[in-house]
Amino acid sequence: MRWYSCSLCEQNYHGIVFCALGWACWKTYVGWPEADEARGLAIGVLGTGLFSAGYSEAALSVTEAELSMERRIGAPEKNILAVQSNLANTYASLGRGKSALRIRQDVYSKCLRNYGEENESTFRAADNYAVSLVNLQLYAEAKVLLRKTAPMARRILGESNELTLRMRKVDAIALYKADGATLRDLREAVATLEDTARIARRVFGGNHPLATGIGREIQISRAALDACETPSGSSEVLQTADDLAAHFG
Repeated sequence: MRWYSCSLCEQNYHGIVFCALGWACWKTYVGWPEADEARGLAIGVLGTGLFSAGYSEAALSVTEAELSMERRIGAPEKNILAVQSNLANTYASLGRGKSALRIRQDVYSKCLRNYGEENESTFRAADNYAVSLVNLQLYAEAKVLLRKTAPMARRILGESNELTLRMRKVDAIALYKADGATLRDLREAVATLEDTARIARRVFGGNHPLATGIGREIQISRAALDACETPSGSSEVLQTADDLAAHFG
């Protein structure tokens, strides 16, 4: 776990720091036998580190090699599911949204079957699946999924847990972006995002990717709420919302 998180602050590494540690981890274990668990974990750290730093093409090559290796040595299904999740993340970052959705749906179904609905691995798979649904503008499906799973994650993992915050963020995005979102929906989405932003800044700091990502969604959702609350200036405000959405992706 020393390759994933700081022993002092206990926060997970991210960005270029995680990438550097990924290379260091891989160089430490690359000479070990292929079937050794430590070596298998090391290539996973490398792939995740590359992805975290934005090197998606390199991460794709590493993760595909990892998946091939895991299947070749007959790794447990839980290991293969974890690698498939990472592969789907990389597909999504490269614009291959439908491929990512298919994998994430399959991983979620298997996690649900293997671990039950109140397991952290199942929550993580549900979050990834919901992200794919939102990316493909399937907001109704994402809302149905997260309205069931996000409250369970909040109860079991705690409201300050990073995964809980991610699930609440995606739930709010699906709520305010959905066709026919009501004024009540928009207000709920903004309130949820503001609450998760406050917790994320307190727990992880304002420069953490989760905190900054929620901050961008707050700006876009507020613009949508303003457009709904001020009909006389709706055209101007809606244009602002569209500009923000395009700018922040």
